[in-house]
Formats: sequence, C-alpha cells, structure tokens
Amino acid sequence: MAQGTLTVFNEAKKNISGLVDLQADTFKVMLVTTLPAVGTVSPDTDDFTEVTGGTSYVAGGITVALTWLESGGTVTCGSVTVPTWVKDVSGPTNIVAAIVYSTVAGAGLGDALAFIDMTTDAGSTPISLQTGDISITFNGSGLFTLA
Repeated sequence: MAQGTLTVFNEAKKNISGLVDLQADTFKVMLVTTLPAVGTVSPDTDDFTEVTGGTSYVAGGITVALTWLESGGTVTCGSVTVPTWVKDVSGPTNIVAAIVYSTVAGAGLGDALAFIDMTTDAGSTPISLQTGDISITFNGSGLFTLA
C-alpha cells in the first residue's frame, strides 16, 4: 500500500446503507499508531490506538465535509476539506495511519469508514508531527466510488 492510499474497510462496504448515513453523519479524521487491516470486522475507532494529543493535535481529530455526486448510477464520495495538523514540538511521533470515521456509530457496525496509510513503507516507520506539518489532501477524483 502506498503512502496516502485511502482504503475503505470491507465491513463498511457491506453495511454502508442504513447503518452509516453518508449524507447526514458528521465525519472526522483521527491519527492512529497502527496500520489497520482492510478486513477488520466491525471496525470501530476504539479498535485502534489514537496518537497522544499535543498542542496542534486534538483527540478525535478534525471534522471533514464529505460530498456526494451521482452520475450514471455511480456515486462518488469526495471532500474539499484538507485536514492539517501544524508542526508541534510536543506533538505525536508515532503516526502510522489516519482513520475516517462517522461520529454516529451505526447499530452493529463500527464507526470507522476508511483508513489512510501515512507512512512510506506500509506501516513500518511512523511519521512525526514534531518534524513538520501533516496534511491530507484527498484525491480530486474522489475518495471512493459506489457503483
């Protein structure tokens, strides 16, 4: 998996209708210390260890506005939000992945929708907020599509 690749959890794909309201729920991006597996059953933010906050990283992460566009039977999820955490001498040094999650957990489904590998080597070497700003620029073609 390449740095910055967004991967939708298998469980989220199976249960996306009815349990997570893609248009009404509030979504956030939080930073975690391990690389999730796409096959995590009922992925929930509680399944992952969030990085310790600093001055510029607040627990729970940053709210992102998701957009939805339907064309020819395919729905594309996008976002114009660029979550950014400013370099912080007291910030976390063990960032491996970012989790995109709904703040409203669906019954029987974890709240985690997708994850992003923040490393350059498939989760082996964490990145640090102490060495520079960290931002996530989502692909202009969309985060993912549903067909």
